[in-house]
Amino acid sequence: MLVVSGAIKIPLREIQFTFVKGEGPGGQHVNKRNSRAVLVWNIEKNSSLPVGLRDRIVESLGRRVSHSGEITIRSNRFRDRGRNIADCLEKLKDMLIKASHQPTKRVPTKPKKAKIEKRLESKRRHSEIKKMRKKVSYQ
Repeated sequence: MLVVSGAIKIPLREIQFTFVKGEGPGGQHVNKRNSRAVLVWNIEKNSSLPVGLRDRIVESLGRRVSHSGEITIRSNRFRDRGRNIADCLEKLKDMLIKASHQPTKRVPTKPKKAKIEKRLESKRRHSEIKKMRKKVSYQ
């Protein structure tokens, strides 16, 4: 069970792992071992998330969710499968934590009366300066 938070718990049976040849360091064994982990999790068929939370996660992840509702995460940071699996799960956990945060609504506020007066006074002062630059006509 992958425990993301108190409300988000994902059974590992819903997550599939495949392994492909990794790249990077590994010496003579790098071309023989399938050490890169690829995590595939279908969020649409998920039964452990509440519907509202699932929709918010899908919306916030955007392009990372495929048309079929799958999230794919790859990891080849390490040379062995176990650490790459743990890295994939950690990436999924971080992604879900960021996506599950509900943004707080901004409450619009009105400017203070003193601030409005200060702005208008500044405009009046600026206007007076510009009036003083005019050409004086004697008639």
